[in-house]
Amino acid sequence: MRRVARVARLILLLWGMGSAAAFGTVLYWIATDPTARALRDATLDEITATTDRMLAETATPDHLAALIRERLDQDPRNWLALDALLDIASQNAIPLPPDLTTRFATLREEDHGVLATAGSCAVCLVDSASCTLTEVFVCQAPINLTPVGDVLGIGKAASAYALGNEIDTVDLALSIVGLGATVAVLTTGGGSLVAKAGAGLMKTALKMGRVSRPLLAVFETAIRRGVDWAKLADARSLDAVRAALRMEHFDEVTRIANALGDVAGKTDLTTALHLLPMVDNAADAERLAKTATALGPRLLGRAEVLGKARLFRATLRITDLATWALTSFAAFAAGLASLVGMAVDGLIRHFLRGISREARV
Repeated sequence: MRRVARVARLILLLWGMGSAAAFGTVLYWIATDPTARALRDATLDEITATTDRMLAETATPDHLAALIRERLDQDPRNWLALDALLDIASQNAIPLPPDLTTRFATLREEDHGVLATAGSCAVCLVDSASCTLTEVFVCQAPINLTPVGDVLGIGKAASAYALGNEIDTVDLALSIVGLGATVAVLTTGGGSLVAKAGAGLMKTALKMGRVSRPLLAVFETAIRRGVDWAKLADARSLDAVRAALRMEHFDEVTRIANALGDVAGKTDLTTALHLLPMVDNAADAERLAKTATALGPRLLGRAEVLGKARLFRATLRITDLATWALTSFAAFAAGLASLVGMAVDGLIRHFLRGISREARV
């Protein structure tokens, strides 16, 4: 019996040493090889399949009804999100309470009546912050989506600097990226229209208060590092403006603009504007663009039901290397636990034998 126990301990010891060595090798590989990653980008098909599964688990009748009630209680009501939630219920045959569907229809009629629409549009023309998502691109002249808005934004910032007034650094950052994209289009014949659309989209979102604090910090950092204010204030030509800018510091803003332009292209401008608060940095923007490529018009409803964390989690997969690391660690932990268990069992047996001998004496 003792011989069997010794053999078992030896096997477990060798098992633990081997799994520990394997786990250490994987960790060293991940730490020293730049190409070794624990996570990889999911394919478009994987994103679709994962969000299908997440939606089936999450979109219960109670949860969906709660989301719709929450949106109906908002002022103003976001009918873009509400219609997306209703589509989720319809497409997946999810029953909603009759009183909720009645309230939905009644409030829709109230908000979309001729007088109500005309009145809210008039207010939106004057104040961008009052615009709803469904009216901002209709009621306001889309100056933010044209080079005119970029030139005005840069000129306004330069004038404010010269006069010692407060500068809207975020608007300036987006104007710089937008104008840079326009110039690239003119000089290369295309290729930067997506970035221009994304920059214009963010300028509109900024005026509506739909830009997250971390994303604002990205813009402010780009301006702090990338603008020579003295040169910009004296600039009298486009070449002089470009000379005042260190465009390498606007790389992250440009990545964000490109990604949001992709989101708008795969869905529409209004959907991209609605989803923009999910974006805190370039990585977020690129994940959002990938889900838009995979899901297209289905993105909005899934974003409403799943939320940012689960939606973005669908864009990542654990690599084989990470799986190997987890497996080797689990094997090491199991072997160690078995050795400890055997040691404790041996101590208990030894203790009980001692008590038995004392009792006999």
